[in-house]
Amino acid sequence: MMTYIYHYHSPFGGVTVSSSDEKITGLWFDGQKYFGNTLPKDYKEKNLPVFEETKKWLDIYFSGRAPDFTPPIKIETTPFRKTVWEIMLTIPYGQTMTYGEIAGRIAKQRGFAKMSAQAVGGAVGHNSISLIIPCHRVVGANGSLTGYAGGIDKKVKLLTMERADMSAFFVPKKGTAL
Repeated sequence: MMTYIYHYHSPFGGVTVSSSDEKITGLWFDGQKYFGNTLPKDYKEKNLPVFEETKKWLDIYFSGRAPDFTPPIKIETTPFRKTVWEIMLTIPYGQTMTYGEIAGRIAKQRGFAKMSAQAVGGAVGHNSISLIIPCHRVVGANGSLTGYAGGIDKKVKLLTMERADMSAFFVPKKGTAL
């Protein structure tokens, strides 16, 4: 099955979207960490109907409004990462959730006493459908804006654009976000 890509120009830089059928399989800021991590070696640039739908979603999103629909996505990853990404899909526009809160939800779902926030962080960082699966809305328990593969500057811009309450957040002086 052939994979196709589409390029979108956002106010925060280029975005590459991928699909192999009627569903999005990847969406990355150009040059971000793990860029194209689900892309096969061979792919072609082509405009598909799902890319038109995704372009509409991105246009609404980058105009500073919450889209009222989600383009069809196909989550191709490990079962653990899929669980984390599905939880991220529930984080409302303009709001945040901590790595620990996600870990707590998974622990509860699976009947565990607790779950590692660091394991959740790894799954969040490898999200291959950025923006639509809003990994930029995941923050450290202490308010640290850490761990965004697109870069800490984009995370701040995205949350600011969504009018998230930024008063409790800070950019770490060192760490994975920089």
